[in-house]
Amino acid sequence: MTTVSIDANITIKWPQGHSSYSPGSPEELAIIGIDLLVKELGTQAAHTFITQVLERYPADYMGADTE
Repeated sequence: MTTVSIDANITIKWPQGHSSYSPGSPEELAIIGIDLLVKELGTQAAHTFITQVLERYPADYMGADTE
């Protein structure tokens, strides 16, 4: 599996304040994205959206090729 690093600074502005994130990996970026999706859409709508994304890949997909 390939190693991917991310250099990003994400600032989210909410009516209640703001949040800042600096993900360093695809996994951290995904967790931030899913957290924001749930906060914005609610659990069921976020689940539906994520299911639609995962349907694009076979159940046994192992990730990007390293070749």
